[in-house]
Amino acid sequence: MHKTVIRAVTLICLLGCLPCGPAAADGQTAQWKQAAGPRAWQFPRDHGAHPAYKTEWWYFTGNLEDDQGRCYGYQLTFFRQGVRFHVNAAANEWSVRDVYFAHFAVTDVQEGRFTTAERISRAGPGLAGAGTQSLETWIFNWSATMRDNSVLLAALDEAIALELELCPRKPVVLHGDNGLSRKGAGTGRASYYSSFTDLKTGGRLKVGKNAGWIDVSGTSWYDHEFGSDQLSPEQIGWDWFSLHLSDGRDLMLYRLRTRTGGIDPASSGTLVGADGTGVHLSSTDSIVRVLDTWRSPKSGAEYPGKWQIIIPSFDIELVVAPLVADQELFDTDSTGLTYWEGASAGSGSAAGKTVTCRGYVELTGYAGGLDGVF
Repeated sequence: MHKTVIRAVTLICLLGCLPCGPAAADGQTAQWKQAAGPRAWQFPRDHGAHPAYKTEWWYFTGNLEDDQGRCYGYQLTFFRQGVRFHVNAAANEWSVRDVYFAHFAVTDVQEGRFTTAERISRAGPGLAGAGTQSLETWIFNWSATMRDNSVLLAALDEAIALELELCPRKPVVLHGDNGLSRKGAGTGRASYYSSFTDLKTGGRLKVGKNAGWIDVSGTSWYDHEFGSDQLSPEQIGWDWFSLHLSDGRDLMLYRLRTRTGGIDPASSGTLVGADGTGVHLSSTDSIVRVLDTWRSPKSGAEYPGKWQIIIPSFDIELVVAPLVADQELFDTDSTGLTYWEGASAGSGSAAGKTVTCRGYVELTGYAGGLDGVF
């Protein structure tokens, strides 16, 4: 799910670390590998970085509670964007090949408060990076690291902080065609996409400049994608859902919106069973209707604010809404992109039985297009 690096590249250029201009960019474009065919997956190695591809992200979201029953949501995401494929063999550790940036947000549902932070850095000596043998990515004092069968998250900012341990309750899920997730027509309009959709989560959270640590527990979701040329110029943005159903199933849907107001047929999803088995959903296997909208007082953008989601072949019907209306992010330092992503919940029915759900929704392209994204 995820962004542009124009400001990041500009920053690097201003530091005198990277040649700018069309010639430099064009000379590198053809070097990156494309997500264009079957992949022989190997875990835990494939949780790590894939430097041959231009764009990559490790995406964590979760719904948490403290011992008083107060609810929180969190997002901690790490991005690697390649800015040149080859680095001179004589280059030192300050030479720039990739730019790393990260987003961190916490939703305090009871207070209706949404707090965000962001980081950006070149690799440099210890500043930021990603390992290639397993999940290990970091930028300054924010990190995501796999240890044995757990993922450890840590992030510390002025007003928010977290330290969490995530333990998979289901195996890795490969989305699309054995992990090849189509995003449009043509070669390379795709990513390789894997997830842990159900992670038992425990640890602690800090919300507020002078606040203490709060013990929390709940459920998280981890997405990992990499590719080089995913979206097409006709696509203006996407609506992405990751939902945990009370019957033990997990639902991922993404709806790619076109500039003409339609839904790209490459849109798809995955329904993950209680046993961890994933079933691919094509664009025609789901129906998503917007039931309400919310207008941001900051950006002026109008976002969907409530949805009806129907999966006819599985007799699932849900109504989902944000837990806090204003969960809009302004990415001022790295990508310059304004988007909405937040904790959400809902209820409905599945096979004639009542179900509830909770998870996250991401909405892009409502506060400006995604020119230059992916």
